[in-house]
Amino acid sequence: MSELEQSAKMLSDFGLTPYEAKVYLAVVKLGTTSAGRISKLARIRREEVYRTLPKLEKGGLVDRVLGRPVKVKALPLEDALSKLIARKKEESDRHILELTAKKNDVLSTFRGTDEEIDKNEEISNFVLISERDAMTKRTASLIAGAKSSIDIVDSSENVARLLSSYADDFGRLKSRNVKVRILTDCPDDEQMIPRTLDKCFPGHSFSLKYGDGFPSRYVVFDGREAMIVTSTEGGAAEGKCLWTSDGSLLGLIERDFEDHFRTSTDWKTFRLSSSEKITRILKRLRPRDHVILVYDSQVAKRNTLFNYIKAGLENGEAAKYICSEETPDEIRRGMEQFGVEVREYEKSGALDVLSYDGFYIRNGEFSMPEVMTSWDNLYREAMTDGFRGMRVTGETGCFIQHQMVPQLIQYEQALHTFLDIPMIAICAYSADMLARIDNPIDVYSELVKAHGKVLFAGKDSLMGRIEIRKA
Repeated sequence: MSELEQSAKMLSDFGLTPYEAKVYLAVVKLGTTSAGRISKLARIRREEVYRTLPKLEKGGLVDRVLGRPVKVKALPLEDALSKLIARKKEESDRHILELTAKKNDVLSTFRGTDEEIDKNEEISNFVLISERDAMTKRTASLIAGAKSSIDIVDSSENVARLLSSYADDFGRLKSRNVKVRILTDCPDDEQMIPRTLDKCFPGHSFSLKYGDGFPSRYVVFDGREAMIVTSTEGGAAEGKCLWTSDGSLLGLIERDFEDHFRTSTDWKTFRLSSSEKITRILKRLRPRDHVILVYDSQVAKRNTLFNYIKAGLENGEAAKYICSEETPDEIRRGMEQFGVEVREYEKSGALDVLSYDGFYIRNGEFSMPEVMTSWDNLYREAMTDGFRGMRVTGETGCFIQHQMVPQLIQYEQALHTFLDIPMIAICAYSADMLARIDNPIDVYSELVKAHGKVLFAGKDSLMGRIEIRKA
């Protein structure tokens, strides 16, 4: 069995037919390609390739590139797997809805044929709630009706959204002595959730613990009812949820909560080292994230960007580093001291450390179309070479040194708005250089608008550590 056939067999577990899996993987490997080349690599008759491509195109796994001959390009593998998983989930959700719709018919049948059913016996329920209005009403009702406890497990973003959306409802729990316990990951702002909770429960009369690796997300009310989050995005405040009062399932959920609650860390004593903070933030970056990094020292810049590059390389991604405030050799030596196997990664094509004067500003001129084309070509090459993605970073001091700040702003705006490449990008800015330009506040405001996230890295004056925080 060939390597492609083995990979296709694995991919078929995600819902693709053998032909669909082979054709898709062939396009991933070949990049923008034709049916003939796909047929040759996948060892499938060209007629089958022509029959299979429209199905993959309809499913969003390949895109057609107009021209003659017609060619196709593949959605990156990670994005494709996410799409296939979402498709499976939609099928599962539809099946649950069908079962829910049939529930009353089944109950009526059993009631009509078995006169000995105890009509007073409590019937466990499962209800899939997908409409936001229904979700809001159900959640508000459950919070208002809670008598003893509410236990919450979700991401920090979703917990904060839940608390904000139902602040008044949570605020009324204090007078009824309802015990609220929350398990979540530590947000970048460690005090964000405690501040929100303190408005509802003054004096820290709540239990909040931070941890990692919570496989399920749910809210349990009085140990009798639960809202289990089933959507990949959003929490109990806005995502799809399964409501249940089934005793067996609730027992499993409560044991899961107690196990994690026992091993997690109270927010009052939770501490992250500087490197852990950096690692956590950088791990959360996703394709198409465009981030600005403002740093006040070379140490802060290297600690952040080298962590970022190293994480991508270890994840099987390609990485590109554009230098301007240090030379490529200085960056390579710094990376090696940081623990990056520079020579091996450069040899494999995974890592490129480039000078700005061969990329951003060539012969004293900046050409936005040329730079955009370069990024597009680098990404296509990385995908063709089999990398899982691409992350890039560029030191932007060269624009300031060459008095090209207006061009820099235009480039940043275009990079975020028009360059539709699923790569992760961090644009690095020296705080000292930004402070020396004309109208630094106006320039900084424009840069912030052009980026999805803003990070600050600098030395802690008391501890001498590197800290990073999100704006």
